[in-house]
Amino acid sequence: MENLMFHPHAKEFHENPFSVLGRFREHAPIHRFELHRFGSTYPAWLITRYDDCMAFLKDNRITRDVKNVMSKEQIEMLNVSEDVDFVSDHMLAKDTPDHTRLRSLVHQAFTPRTIENLRISIEQITERLLDEMEKENETDFMASFASPLPFIVISEMMGIPKEDRAQFQIWTNAMVDTSEANRELTNQALREFKDYVGKLIHERRIQPKDDLISKLVHAEEDGQTLSEKELYSMLFLLVVAGLETTVNLIGSGTLALLQHKGELEKLKLHPEMIDTAVEELLRYTSPVVMMANRWAIEDFSYQGHSIKKGDMIFIGIGSANRDPERFENPETFDITRTPNRHISFGFGIHFCLGAPLARLEGQIAFNALLKRFPQIELTVTPEELKWRKNAFLRGLESLPVSLARKDSLSHLS
Repeated sequence: MENLMFHPHAKEFHENPFSVLGRFREHAPIHRFELHRFGSTYPAWLITRYDDCMAFLKDNRITRDVKNVMSKEQIEMLNVSEDVDFVSDHMLAKDTPDHTRLRSLVHQAFTPRTIENLRISIEQITERLLDEMEKENETDFMASFASPLPFIVISEMMGIPKEDRAQFQIWTNAMVDTSEANRELTNQALREFKDYVGKLIHERRIQPKDDLISKLVHAEEDGQTLSEKELYSMLFLLVVAGLETTVNLIGSGTLALLQHKGELEKLKLHPEMIDTAVEELLRYTSPVVMMANRWAIEDFSYQGHSIKKGDMIFIGIGSANRDPERFENPETFDITRTPNRHISFGFGIHFCLGAPLARLEGQIAFNALLKRFPQIELTVTPEELKWRKNAFLRGLESLPVSLARKDSLSHLS
């Protein structure tokens, strides 16, 4: 196909990334483009087929650590100012052996037992939010449920006092903004976030509590601990990456169910199908539609394409998850799909550490929602919905729903 060029910040890509990525998967699965960012241009590659995405996720010629390919000045132009460069010091931005050390320390706060022990708390938070929703016949599902549920869960895990959570959410919203126009606002939010969590870290060193910050502060293995900068960075990662992924799973997942009535009814009748349903929602909606922050550390050839040291690599997760070479009838939403080897949480050493928590929240949220509001439905057409302008995270701005069909509300009039 002639004149096929990828523009990650184009309106069409924000509104329907699966269609855009699908065209590249079919016609240009290894696609070179130029990324324009903060007044500079960077050579980049978009990878869209499942097998190719897996190959690049496993390739040790690809680095997650930008320091391996760029100067300090280049990093500042591409990323953020030096005083908040902790955002690139977490384990997802590291290669081995640094990644191994960081993941080993952080994993101590994310053991299977730790996650399972959150079940009752998540169920209670879910029921409280549904209680509030029950007071209204119509609501913005994103504002009333999909966004607050993961936010409250991570806030309680971290030990954020209730009186600070409104401000904490403002920082979170600003920190996930990738637009050039709001770059300074993002940096300011990062500075304030750093100052705030720095105080909590200091408090937990002196007086530990049963929360995530205390676990990270006191995590130790073979005499190794997390540095102050690494603590800032890991907390930033957990809030931004973990929070947004789960918000998008619950929001976009609910939309997918409402758009596929047969699957919706199937899940209502068989809540025991929730495990496979959540996996299909992760595949079909791809909360992380594209992964970036990867660079070639040397020149190499891949399927006839000459990739140069320093080239950026974009992994089209949303495309890989709908690759017909890997998934039968990939455009069909099927909550019983097995096997379902989606890569929504990545693959290899950088597989998402928070995946069990996201899955648990999704399983609890969808079953509780459909049990409480079995007649939930959209109040707008899908075409009227607005998607957030983010090239990497696929999420709705709002999701207007009614919680009961109009005929069931006639007795209230």
